Amino acid sequence: MDAEKRLPFASDYQQGAHPRILERLAAANMEANPGYGTDAHSDHARELIRTACNAPQAEVHFLVGGTQANAVAIDALLAPWQGVVAADSGHVSIHEAGAIEACGHKVIQFPEKDGKLNAADVDAMATSWEQDENHDHMVMPGLVYISQPTEYGTLYSLDELSALRATCDAHSMKLYVDGARLAYALAAPSNNVQLSDLARLADAFYIGGTKCGALLGEAMVFPKPSTCPHFFTLMKRRGALLAKGMVAGIQFETLLDGDLYQQIGTRAVEQAGRIAQAFQTAGCELMHPQETNQVFVALDEKRYAQLSARVEMSFWEQLADGRTVVRLATSWATSDEDVDALAALLGGIVLPGN
Repeated sequence: MDAEKRLPFASDYQQGAHPRILERLAAANMEANPGYGTDAHSDHARELIRTACNAPQAEVHFLVGGTQANAVAIDALLAPWQGVVAADSGHVSIHEAGAIEACGHKVIQFPEKDGKLNAADVDAMATSWEQDENHDHMVMPGLVYISQPTEYGTLYSLDELSALRATCDAHSMKLYVDGARLAYALAAPSNNVQLSDLARLADAFYIGGTKCGALLGEAMVFPKPSTCPHFFTLMKRRGALLAKGMVAGIQFETLLDGDLYQQIGTRAVEQAGRIAQAFQTAGCELMHPQETNQVFVALDEKRYAQLSARVEMSFWEQLADGRTVVRLATSWATSDEDVDALAALLGGIVLPGN
């Protein structure tokens, strides 16, 4: 391994875009297309998404990134007096710099297990709000936010998703699914939630591009038309609308015209599995089940220092026992050589006291 190069496992968007996407963008570079997603490529991508979701009437919009997608959609789905119920580890809770609150909606953080909300707990919280005689002085829970996979790379099962849908229906709440890493959820061996299930159970969800092989862009899906009237205008108002909309359209056209999206997800999940096994073989503790493309592992002080010098990882948290939790993420670009090099490093690092 090159002494100057650290192994790139910090995130799933360190590299540019899958070569097939770059080829399609280059081939269309000199085309004259109308703007703002009104081009033929974007229209074709929308039809591919509707077919994949088994939602022929769905409205599909292309936004520039995940934070913009979440902020615009949640703002559109909620009344001004309503808030968002999210896991305390959820992306909108901790990693979006208050974007939801900046739109005027409180994020109501809720305890989770392995990144997941429990429908019974959400039901109890909503019931408590309804029965509180002072609830007119409180933020009304109006929407449940989840991501598939979760912030820890774990998955909601179809039963869990269905239970959340039933809870939302019982309390007149919306269900919104952040799909920034949806390719990895769909490709996971343990997954039993398909795009058609999301279209059937969620009020809105998005198909992630930025973290799943695209240069940029997310595809927002409203399975029922007119769920959010004038959503296009709200995208424009919030700075989430691409003037060169064909850039997003071509990318999603490429991802979904065939099985590239599935290939990208499958490859990354397989590589993450190899990484998780290497850490476990080296005696390290995985902090969450490895189901998708993210591996969360606790490292003692010596191992953390030694690995940090050779591996790009994301710091996650410091544990009370002094260990550091880091995240490693894989993508379409994760090579066998880099995974092998990481496994070799783990095999060569001596544990404290040995």
